[in-house]
Amino acid sequence: MATTQTEVLNDEHTIVANVDMKFEIVVIPVSDVDRAKEFYSRLGWRLDADYDSGNGFRIIQFTPPGSGCSIIFGKGVTAAAPGSAQGLYLIVSDVEAARTALLGRGIEVSEVFHGDAGVFAGKDEPYLFGSKRVSGPAPAHSSYKSFASFRDPDGNGWLFQEITTRMPGRLDPAATTFASANDLANAMRRASVAHGQHEARTGQADKNWPDWYAEYMVREQNGKELPQ
Repeated sequence: MATTQTEVLNDEHTIVANVDMKFEIVVIPVSDVDRAKEFYSRLGWRLDADYDSGNGFRIIQFTPPGSGCSIIFGKGVTAAAPGSAQGLYLIVSDVEAARTALLGRGIEVSEVFHGDAGVFAGKDEPYLFGSKRVSGPAPAHSSYKSFASFRDPDGNGWLFQEITTRMPGRLDPAATTFASANDLANAMRRASVAHGQHEARTGQADKNWPDWYAEYMVREQNGKELPQ
């Protein structure tokens, strides 16, 4: 349930309401609705709705796995040119696994790439870190810095971005959540590797490993210093 707060901002008693604003829909311009529906179905995304009025209006909604945001396309839903939606980011915990999954579904996906540190100008297709793409994942799989891209049949552009540790302030520090079982499993794998290093440093088995795992996963998600 959304909460509302009001406050007086100046002497004229201007009232501004602070309400939850949840970004949930992106409209994708397409030229062939059925072709687009087949493509997004092939991605493995959930089909939420397909409504056809029968008189020139149709709306289709898909939601990617683990996402709180959906896409909509159809007839009569946007005046934007087909293929003009660019820079649509899908956040994943393992960019190589995400890429492999789409390749297995017959989707053409770029190689994994990262930016050239400090170099933002180049001849490649622009993305968050400029127009210079370097082959392969970022060194040490640094969070936020590894990508792969693909397009739908109209040319609308999507990118995977690998994020494992959020920067401070990006999440509610009082809550730890995972969008999917896969994200939770990957977080546990990273905790397992780190815990193995912890036991190697201490030279003994840690009977309280569940507590250590939990602390590691909470801190990782909130961008805090990780336990050693």
